[in-house]
Amino acid sequence: MVIVAAVDRSDQAQAVLDEADTLARRFDEPIHVLHVMNRSEAIQVEEDSLTHTDEAVPVDDLRDRAAAVAAELMEAHPPDAEAVAVGRIGDPAGEIVSYAGEQDARYIVVSPQQRSQTGKILFGSVAQSVLLQADCPVVSLRARALE
Repeated sequence: MVIVAAVDRSDQAQAVLDEADTLARRFDEPIHVLHVMNRSEAIQVEEDSLTHTDEAVPVDDLRDRAAAVAAELMEAHPPDAEAVAVGRIGDPAGEIVSYAGEQDARYIVVSPQQRSQTGKILFGSVAQSVLLQADCPVVSLRARALE
């Protein structure tokens, strides 16, 4: 079993990693720090590559770029528990739930983004979708207010 820390590029990512580290130490489990590159980000990387090199970016390279986001967070805030960086591509909520199922995760740790009601209606919530779809317990940190 593992603790999945679902992180993005927000300020809340450190809090997610810290909470995952607390759980990992308590249950003597490793942490998988997971960053999902959504499709629009992957398309942008692909377009940039085609503009500069005229070559497509291999899927493994996209996953490596996503994992690099997690690795940078771990480097800046090293957890005490054993941890690995993982990158996936696709719908963030679906990929988080799928990965947690594949790894038989003990917990998933997420943090919702503070959004207006309109933003929630238009864009949905990755954290909410994970809470509703996951087969394992989900720890949802409190969203910080927008400043």
